[in-house]
Amino acid sequence: MPDWGFWENQGCGLAVAGFGGQPHFVVLAVDNPAGQNAALHRLLHPLTDLHMAPEMGVWRLLERDSGTLAVHAALLRTGDVLFFAGSSNDPDRHNAHRYGTTVWHYPGEEVEQPDTPVDLFCVGHAFLPDGRLLAAGGTGQYDPFFGLRQSIAFDPDTLSWTAQPDMAGGRWYPSLLALGDGLVLAVAGLDETGMLNTVPEVYTGGAGWTTRPASAHWPMYGHLFLLADGRVFYSGGQYGSNNGVRPGVWDLASNEVTDVPGLPGAGLRNQSASVLLPPAQDQRVMIVGGGPWDMHDHSGATASAAIADLSAATPRYTPAADLHMARMHLCATLLPDRTVLVNGGSMMEEHADAAALGAEIFDPVSGAWTMAAESRVPRLYHSVALLMPDGKVVTAGSNPARKTEEMRIEVFWPPYLFAGPRPLVVVTTPEVHYGDTLEAGVPDAADIASASLIRPGATTHSSELEQRLVDLPVTVTGEDTVEVRLPASANLAPPGWYLLTVVNHAGVPSPAVWVRLS
Repeated sequence: MPDWGFWENQGCGLAVAGFGGQPHFVVLAVDNPAGQNAALHRLLHPLTDLHMAPEMGVWRLLERDSGTLAVHAALLRTGDVLFFAGSSNDPDRHNAHRYGTTVWHYPGEEVEQPDTPVDLFCVGHAFLPDGRLLAAGGTGQYDPFFGLRQSIAFDPDTLSWTAQPDMAGGRWYPSLLALGDGLVLAVAGLDETGMLNTVPEVYTGGAGWTTRPASAHWPMYGHLFLLADGRVFYSGGQYGSNNGVRPGVWDLASNEVTDVPGLPGAGLRNQSASVLLPPAQDQRVMIVGGGPWDMHDHSGATASAAIADLSAATPRYTPAADLHMARMHLCATLLPDRTVLVNGGSMMEEHADAAALGAEIFDPVSGAWTMAAESRVPRLYHSVALLMPDGKVVTAGSNPARKTEEMRIEVFWPPYLFAGPRPLVVVTTPEVHYGDTLEAGVPDAADIASASLIRPGATTHSSELEQRLVDLPVTVTGEDTVEVRLPASANLAPPGWYLLTVVNHAGVPSPAVWVRLS
């Protein structure tokens, strides 16, 4: 039934109808044209954000919330979203041992809140080859902050945290990086005395942690990337100060670091974002945005971006196109069409009135940024973004001041979801192996332009060290079948669970299927 309203003592009825796949308003009114009573009707075509969706995508604010402040977020191999925050930047919760974890059974309404036995506020995390999420460090004390030696793993099958062996030293704001041999590297963070931990450690499943020789003074939550030759690249992005350390390639075997010069605004990369640009075979890392690390520096965020080609004999940064909007505390998410979504952040520290609500999409081929749709919620410090298997992006969190916690969730539909029918991909087994070929069912196989493996995200503090998109060469073998060649190198794609997608010639990706690479 339509809703009825009145104006100027005349009756009017309004109803919503859909014609041609678009919303319309039907207006029935009593008017008095030319002095005679008459019934009029109008069919109005309102402009909505769906009109711009093929160019800019759309954001939608969900009715449900995150349940736990999304300081940390990870996409589990079950398709669930893991939000956790430990004491959530709240000393009262820390002292009362009240810690939070929420598992959201995306895309439905159901959530579960497993027990959180320890304070996971500001840990580092990385996926293990079996799909569990390893978290290490955490908050031992507030003001000043001391790091914890603990490590703990979340099992997506049992939805539970399980204690792992302690590290040799505490870590608060550390970086954890999955390596090609299935081990996990832990770097930096504040130790149990509040000092910078300069002793890296490596986690081996079933055996615990092993210390390595002292290294450079890597900054807290330093943005690290595993390269195809097994070395590790520090992009120049981090939380806080860079400790005087410049971008460089770190050889774990020799413990030597080779500088990568040319990063513009190196002192403005606090809470920047860094990504290994797709495909990973190109070995190009982009750093974008960020701001000053000194809270008394009111110069604001930067819009600058730069790219380093790590496959070059002597790599260096070269400037890339600037963002349309300067921002720090931003998130950068790899999309299956091989573009990069940047969302959130602010042009000035924790100022919501300076929030950058408009998202932007970077095309690594053209080198250009395109403005995307505006979100509704400012996403500042302690906000996250994750690519989902259906090709959408979930964003949550924001904690500009203690006990100011943003619990609303927004979901972004990228433009490719409005560009036509989606292809499909089907595999008979989730177990795949390095160097093999995998046969997949793909209706209308001749229309497939590319295939890829995307490592699921695990993110915090604008730092996302897990995500990478690896190209899979495609051979059409039948009307509805293709073969894809899996990577031969574990350094290019560390062992674990991945999202397998295909993209058609219109640039539309399939919903992803999960495979385990070993």
